[in-house]
Amino acid sequence: MDVLVLQHIACEPPGVYEDVLRERSATLHRVEVDAGDELPDWREVEAMVAMGGPMSANDDAALPWVSDEKLLIRDAVRAGLPFWGVCLGVQLLAASLGARVYAGEAPEVGVLPVELTEAGTRDPVFAALPPTLPALQWHGDTFDLPQGAVRLAGSPAYPNQAFRFANAYGVQFHLEVSGAMAREWMGVPEYANALERTIGSETLLRAVDERGEEMLEHGRVLFERWLDYVVRTSSFNAVRLEA
Repeated sequence: MDVLVLQHIACEPPGVYEDVLRERSATLHRVEVDAGDELPDWREVEAMVAMGGPMSANDDAALPWVSDEKLLIRDAVRAGLPFWGVCLGVQLLAASLGARVYAGEAPEVGVLPVELTEAGTRDPVFAALPPTLPALQWHGDTFDLPQGAVRLAGSPAYPNQAFRFANAYGVQFHLEVSGAMAREWMGVPEYANALERTIGSETLLRAVDERGEEMLEHGRVLFERWLDYVVRTSSFNAVRLEA
């Protein structure tokens, strides 16, 4: 399996999702988009994973690669390529499909409950999760659902936490992050600022240490099911969706 991994900052690799891919002997084609790596031809891979980052999906003027990446995601997803987006990755997915991405009323930071929608409990990828689960939140932007998307999960502060569109899935929350990764994120100025405006570093780290293994297990199950039910069964070259 050849998988394209789009990273937007070095400290946000796929975490436990990458562990699952390596356990399945996948070949990862990692692109550090923020560092100037060239975006490849998505037709050469079998799936795409887009991770988070401190920038906005609306930073087209300041960061020209944002526009290029959204075009790549749009073309790949509308052709049926299996896609998995996390945090910024789900926002880029929403924007690439014509939905609005915008700042929420306040940053959502902490280990907080996410609730599956009725559609989420029936979805083959999400159905193995409990109806309510803990997830790491660390974001200030949110998004509207693209036309034709199915909402799979929400939280009280940010109702759009996960959706699917054809073979594309996106999650606003983090289930892939180890305690070590969370500590590294505290060195990112944008993340540190949001943290200090909300719950503070001690509260966050305590929650991650207490619920970290549970979150990683949920992340592993979720990603394995996406690989099994979407990637392995996809024939994206035969899928053509209306633009």
